[in-house]
Amino acid sequence: MIVELGHVALILAFLVAVVQMIVPMVGAQRGWTDWMRVAVPAALAQFLLTLTAFAVLMHAFVVSDFSVRLVALNSHSAKPMLYKVAGTWGNHEGSMMLWMLILTLFGAMVAWGGAGLPPALRARVLSVQATVAVAFFSFILLTSNPFVRLPNPPLDGNDLNPLLQDPGLAFHPPFLYLGYVGLSMAYAFAIAALIEGRVDAAWARWVRPWTLLAWVFLTIGIAFGSIWSYYELGWGGWWFWDPVENVSFMPWLISAALLHSAIVVEKRDALKSWTILLAILAFSFSMIGAFIVRSGILTSVHAFANDPDRGMYLLLLLGAFIGGSLTLYAWRAPELRSTAVFGTISRESGLVLNNVLLVVATLVVFLGTIWPLLAEVLTGRKISVGPPFFNLAFTPFMVALAMILPIFAALPWKRGSLARAMEPLWGALALSVALGALAWSLQTGRSMLAPVGVALAAWLVLGALVELAARARLGRGAVGESFRRLRNLPRADWGKALAHAGLGLTILGIACVTAWSIEDIRVAKVGESFPVGRYTLRLDGIEATRGPNYTAETATITALRDGREIAVLRPEKRFYAVQAMATTEAAIDRGLSRDLYVALGDPQATGGWAVRTYVKPFANWIWIGALVMALGGVISLTDRRYRVGAPARRAAPPGAVPAE
Repeated sequence: MIVELGHVALILAFLVAVVQMIVPMVGAQRGWTDWMRVAVPAALAQFLLTLTAFAVLMHAFVVSDFSVRLVALNSHSAKPMLYKVAGTWGNHEGSMMLWMLILTLFGAMVAWGGAGLPPALRARVLSVQATVAVAFFSFILLTSNPFVRLPNPPLDGNDLNPLLQDPGLAFHPPFLYLGYVGLSMAYAFAIAALIEGRVDAAWARWVRPWTLLAWVFLTIGIAFGSIWSYYELGWGGWWFWDPVENVSFMPWLISAALLHSAIVVEKRDALKSWTILLAILAFSFSMIGAFIVRSGILTSVHAFANDPDRGMYLLLLLGAFIGGSLTLYAWRAPELRSTAVFGTISRESGLVLNNVLLVVATLVVFLGTIWPLLAEVLTGRKISVGPPFFNLAFTPFMVALAMILPIFAALPWKRGSLARAMEPLWGALALSVALGALAWSLQTGRSMLAPVGVALAAWLVLGALVELAARARLGRGAVGESFRRLRNLPRADWGKALAHAGLGLTILGIACVTAWSIEDIRVAKVGESFPVGRYTLRLDGIEATRGPNYTAETATITALRDGREIAVLRPEKRFYAVQAMATTEAAIDRGLSRDLYVALGDPQATGGWAVRTYVKPFANWIWIGALVMALGGVISLTDRRYRVGAPARRAAPPGAVPAE
């Protein structure tokens, strides 16, 4: 009976979404206040009904109700409780339910906290978002119903994919979906603005926090996924340019461009149509990700479904939303005229260049991701586009972006001087070059990757610090007055500085771990010692262990440096009987300057065990930098300007008429 309640709640949520899609939009177009007001209770009801359905599904997983087909296929009674809960979204149907829960949550947040929005704009925004909800509710109900019963329930389930039985499942997908789906708010604001025929500073002030919130969640979600891949798969990699990795990265790049573009709209009344286009593209790439993961066009641990019918339905939704949005954009965008003018050397120009680099980098990633799929469809041949292409084609744009960020952040609005902007940055530039030279001196006969990466990282971090110092007039007056100015800086300035510095820290980690990693693969026997870089590792023993739903061979490996014990590592080789699948659980001795990474392989016929060892210099700075970027976003969200609301809208110019 409880399961049927969830199904009914899902159907009711769909019906409420239909009402929310139609009534507020008609009300906004006709000026009918009562009809516009329907949007708020409808959005709240839609969220509560979706939450009910999701809670019912989670309850079925928690109590191991194997009469539910989804639970029988993706759970097991012996599975730890954490994975019963997180396993709710560790499958196609459940992950779509999580998608819808987050979508309706954002709608409820706008309904509950959007009192400062003009009634017509709020009605249109919630109506547009309900359109997205109607599409995906119909997809779930028609092709992916999670509440289907089995006529003859099994005694136990098929268990969850062992690769997903990790704490990462509890954090990575929710944060990633909060980012993916959060971009629906920027999309809804963009479509509402096109329908209304108006984009101004007030609109930009409203859309920026929603975009920033989605970007923060995407940053955290991608970082969690990278960490999970790093320790779970046993190959020591943190990024492989997997198609599904790419489809999470592309919205992140576009949303970063959107954030910077919206600043120009807010401050200078420029780049209006471009900002609208970025908002459409950001959510479009999120939908492309949903299609790639669920269409069956690729085989991956990330792929939740392998059903052509589902893929065709999603392709139709993708075409409808992207095609419809771009058609509306082509019709209405020419009316969104900008009034600002600015010089070639100005902060506006810097933000335009920033946008160009981010968008071109996104297109490079998109081309590399989609080309194998297109080639197979058009020619029937399977080709692969791997890391060499992405590293070669993508990296130059990121290098250019890192080089310009501190410079253009120091430029004033409207027009400026490069020479004057560089005055406080020369010291940071000199120190950055010196650190790069130091990195070069530490490596002989290796690539320039690490020195360039160290120099760029230092340039970004020092540039952010110099900008804060310049705003506080540090060194140009009393120290106490400078600290007072520093303390009173808008939180958005602090957030920007942290985000740019975090990017620098991530670049530092990527460059160092890529250029200086040490890899050792060998067969080791119990009691045998072997060198890896500056370390000596000794295989002390192998013992059989048992987990809640798996058996394992656990190695004990002692790591020494200069004859002194520094760590005892216990890598595992696990076997999940229900799925008949083995997994590798790496053991990592973490540090700020390096990771000592050990993975246990298979036993060898000649005796001994395969052991894979890595020394990963500064690996953790990749994720420290990502979390610093996310922290910068969170601090920016607490800026007083977002708390007090957007500025009042200017009166429409004579002759301006909203779209009917």
